[in-house]
Amino acid sequence: MTDENEIEQADSAAAEPAAGAVQAAGEGAAPEAPAVAEPGAASPSAGGGSADGEPAVAPAAAGAASHGGGPQEIIAPKERRARARAAKAAGTPARPARTPEERHAERLAERAKKASERRAGRAKAAEKARAGVHETTVTPPREQTAGQQKVRQGIVVSDRADKTITVRIDTARRHRRYEKVVRTSRTLHAHDERNEAHVGDTVVVREARPLSRTKRWRLVQVVERAR
Repeated sequence: MTDENEIEQADSAAAEPAAGAVQAAGEGAAPEAPAVAEPGAASPSAGGGSADGEPAVAPAAAGAASHGGGPQEIIAPKERRARARAAKAAGTPARPARTPEERHAERLAERAKKASERRAGRAKAAEKARAGVHETTVTPPREQTAGQQKVRQGIVVSDRADKTITVRIDTARRHRRYEKVVRTSRTLHAHDERNEAHVGDTVVVREARPLSRTKRWRLVQVVERAR
């Protein structure tokens, strides 16, 4: 018993100085100031992560998680149209089964309806046309006046065909810009009823109605014979 009492007294004596030191330190120490975050350091509220090292949740992900919808499904336009058609088909009631005779009768009724509409449209158009004919005034025929036929003078270059001569018409005109005299010629076929003109003769021809495929002129007179 004596040994045990001595051990307890020694332990209590050693613990008293330690308690006093702890009490003194508690009384004399200043209160701790709150920790100031450094400018470069990321705060846990800014999404940089928590103090425990856990990754922060992104704002978009947080919003999606808060709504509870999860990631939205991306649907192609073709698939979206197919789904819309399927939903519409599911909403419309199914047509009752019909016999071939019923379908044929329905087609005949549709054709008769369209035929009656066409007849009504034709009758309306005809009535409108008749009303328009009565309203319009008929233009009087134009008076026929004799025209002025062209007259040309030229030289006969061929008389081999019967009752037909080939006449060369020479023209000379001054160029409007360069003031140079430009000479041109063209040939035409004229009708000579009595074969009076010959090669080299100077003749006068007048415009006439079409006498053949190429003849549109008629001989008027022989002005000068060939020498």
